[in-house]
Amino acid sequence: MRGLNARIPVSNPLTMESVYATATARTSFTMVLLGSASGIALLLGLVGIYGVISYVVAQRTREIGVRMALGATAPSVRGMIVRQGMVLSSIGVGVGLLAAGAMSSVMGSLLYGVSATDPLTYGSVSVALIAVALIANWLPELRAAGVDPSSALRSE
Repeated sequence: MRGLNARIPVSNPLTMESVYATATARTSFTMVLLGSASGIALLLGLVGIYGVISYVVAQRTREIGVRMALGATAPSVRGMIVRQGMVLSSIGVGVGLLAAGAMSSVMGSLLYGVSATDPLTYGSVSVALIAVALIANWLPELRAAGVDPSSALRSE
């Protein structure tokens, strides 16, 4: 500034980087909070899907035992459990996509740098949620395939 005009008073000079950081600090903090909340929501979804599928497998232990006693193989039982969990998860993702599409006008005011109807975002989030559902199905699927038919038939 002195090189341009030495008579202009300058108080509290700041770099453009510090001005930018100050201007975007609140937005950055909000994005970190939203990212943390979405991570926790994904973890809760994982635990919820696992709990529901595990409960269903526990309730169907006798049926699975009968199937295995009649000749069903472990891979076919695993496939049945995974198919059931993935159908329910796919329905949940579909309902979520419909709700997100309906709320896109509201969400548009909260987004920066991406449109409220961005197909890449919708697709990648859907794939991520289906992958989480597949992971949540893993332990109940293994438990169902390991059911001993004789003990399952003797229970209850």
